[in-house]
Order: sequence, then structure tokens, then C-alpha cells
Amino acid sequence: MILRRPLLHASTAVVSAPRTCVRKLQHSIPMRPVPKATPFIPDTAAFLTAIGRGLSAHATKIPSWDALFTLTSPQLKELGIEPARSRRYLLHWRDKFRNGEYGVGGDCQHVADGVAELAVVEAPVAPNPHLGNSISPRAASPTATHTPGTRRLVVNVPPRHAPAAPLAALRPVHGVLLKGAKTIKGSYVEPLKGSDGLRARIRLQEGMWEHTRGHKVDGGERRRAEVRAKRRAAENKEKAR
Repeated sequence: MILRRPLLHASTAVVSAPRTCVRKLQHSIPMRPVPKATPFIPDTAAFLTAIGRGLSAHATKIPSWDALFTLTSPQLKELGIEPARSRRYLLHWRDKFRNGEYGVGGDCQHVADGVAELAVVEAPVAPNPHLGNSISPRAASPTATHTPGTRRLVVNVPPRHAPAAPLAALRPVHGVLLKGAKTIKGSYVEPLKGSDGLRARIRLQEGMWEHTRGHKVDGGERRRAEVRAKRRAAENKEKAR
């Protein structure tokens, strides 16, 4: 006699039909406002020149400053901006510019024909509330390079003029340092002749803000072992002769 296992009765629980969840993130996220042009980056051509990667060749394809910050990646592709990594790089720098993250010279307010002039000034040190509204002993002591109660800064000034704003309100130029007593140092900084190192300038140049790409060594990460193995085999074969 063959015994059969009893059949499992179907569950009487109600099975709900699957639901499809549709996300509408693109429509819910508002477009960020277009940032204002700066004196150092006044137009599209200057922006593309500064970020480099050869994007300045596409300056005529982008009609306006607003279009530069509103065009999507597919729209940039239709305009002929290739390859895709160039579009991603452009979108990356658009976000940085929106957030106020500039390269050297981007925060300069006194610019003439793409040239920002720098000068070394002595600005008064603001009182420190953590020290009882007094200045630090280091700032109060005189040295060979500055007078007591002041600090030396590299600031942007109008061409061939003294600083226009009060010295206490001046802000140092980002990416530029004062080395020693009177030497302005920084990327793309050109000392002015006859200024004894106390004045310099930054000129808008191709690729001055560029994030340089790395280069492949021995075929890159994926092919490195294969390329090196073939090289060793060729060297061993040459030695065996």
C-alpha cells in the first residue's frame, strides 16, 4: 500500500497586488539659481579658459552666462561638447562656482583686462575676545618685518593704487602667501618689476584652475599585470639568447 503525503491546503490569506513606486525627484528639486559673474570671471569664455581641459574651444557654442549654468548634460552634448568626461568636468566646476569655490584669483574684486594686482599691506590685528579683547603677545611684539599690533597680508588692490577699503576690512587673497618679509608666492603669481617684491599680479590664463588628470602607468590598473608580465617574458627571452 502506497501512502501519499496529504496535500497542503492553499492559504486563505489575501495576497495584495504589488505596487509600483514612482519617484519624481527631478521635478521636486528646484533648480539652483545662476551665480553672478565675478570681476575675474566676467563671462563664459573666461570661465572655460580658467577651468582648462580645452573647454575654451567650446565658448562660442554656449550662448550666455545663464545658459552656462542651466544647460543639462544632454543639451551640452547636442551643442557638441565632447567627450562625456569633459561635460562631467564642466558640471563639476559649475557646482563649485555656485558654492563660491574658486581657484587662484577668483576672489579678486579689482580686475582690469583679466589682470588682478596684488600688494603687501600691514593691517591692524583685531582684538581677540578669548584674550580679554586684546591682541596676542606675538602680534603685540615688534619684529623686523612688521610693526606692533599689525599683520602683513597679500590683498587685491586697484591697478597702481593703494587699497581702497579700510585696512581693517581687507581680506587676504585666497591661494596666495607672503613668504619671508616681502615675497608674494602662489600659483600663476607674477612679481612686478621695480616693486621690490611687494607687488605682483595674477593674469587669467588657460587652465589655471584645471584639475589635472593622471596618466596610465603600464596600461592602467586593469592591464598593469598583463603588460608587466609580457615585458618580463620579453626580457627573459632576450637574456636567454
